[in-house]
Amino acid sequence: MLTILFDGIAYGMLLFVIACGLAVTLGLMNFVNLAHGAFAMLGGYCAYVLVNVYGVPFFASLPVAFMFAAMIGLLAERTLYVHFYNRSHLEQVLFTIGLVFMTSAVVDYFLGSQQRFINLPAYLQGRFDFFGVGIGKYRLLIILVCALILIVLQLILGYTRFGSRLRAAVDDQRIARGLGINVNWVFALTFAVGCGLAGLGGALGAEILSLEPHFPLKFMIYFLIVVSVGGTSSITGPFLASILLGIGDVAGKYYAPRYGGFVIYTIMIVVLVLRPQGLFARGTSK
Repeated sequence: MLTILFDGIAYGMLLFVIACGLAVTLGLMNFVNLAHGAFAMLGGYCAYVLVNVYGVPFFASLPVAFMFAAMIGLLAERTLYVHFYNRSHLEQVLFTIGLVFMTSAVVDYFLGSQQRFINLPAYLQGRFDFFGVGIGKYRLLIILVCALILIVLQLILGYTRFGSRLRAAVDDQRIARGLGINVNWVFALTFAVGCGLAGLGGALGAEILSLEPHFPLKFMIYFLIVVSVGGTSSITGPFLASILLGIGDVAGKYYAPRYGGFVIYTIMIVVLVLRPQGLFARGTSK
């Protein structure tokens, strides 16, 4: 049971890294970005090409995957997304779901439709026993990296000038502009970082989730469930929701293989019936 708990935490933290950018764009920027998983896929494929094709060390591929997804996200935000900020949510949904299909088609054309896995170094493969608990080396790495990302995000949002500017821009754009804050670039940088984190999560999760052109559609519902259950008023909510859903999903598939796939949806339905704003939301999100 402890091994399942450990694997569930690792899976949940991986979901958090990929979905936290969606929580920011949806909760703070009030933009429904269903194409968020596409940036995770691009980061994963970037790491795959670097490691499997060019022989780049796995750890060296992770920051490159982050930067690649962040730069693509910044370019898309400045050229495409910025025109939809004031549109209705329906238009945002149609626009971003169209990007998902386009991105999937491009990846399928250039890299093929088969599943891809990153060649991990030997020292990250296998498990070891720790007081009777089977701990996967790679999953332990995921937990450590994701915990570090959570701490860094909390520090940036709560204790830096950029975090204060972002909060000011979210609370009242007009006053923030009057104070000299470049709201457009604050949102653009926030969007880019969210895409970069998705790309990093895609690179880290390539070995667990597997890469394929339909990755954004396959895992879109998981990212949306994390945001729905955790709420969008903070980073802590999606993090706790990711842990809860990760443990529930892994335990459900282990103890009830035939019905385990429904556990995560059952949790979502129960939570949203009892707390429509999300389990950890402090109030109604924007």
